[in-house]
Amino acid sequence: MANIKSQIKRNKQNQAQRKRNRVYRGAARTYIRRAQAAIKTGVETDAQAEVKNAIKALDKAVSMGVIHKNNAARRKSRLVKKLNSLQ
Repeated sequence: MANIKSQIKRNKQNQAQRKRNRVYRGAARTYIRRAQAAIKTGVETDAQAEVKNAIKALDKAVSMGVIHKNNAARRKSRLVKKLNSLQ
């Protein structure tokens, strides 16, 4: 454990940020998993809705600074590519 006052404060801030970030990162992962599952079932309307939700969650994570914008773009691209393979 840190002895320096500023580092103690920094550790508390890091923990609070970590908790906040986990919410958005976890939500994005969940929606991506749901979208991939919907794509595997082959029902196009459900898959489109789930991909849309996943893209929204990824964009939210980017806007909160949780993941890098290129990371989100890559994930969205892969999802849409899988979705388009249904057609």
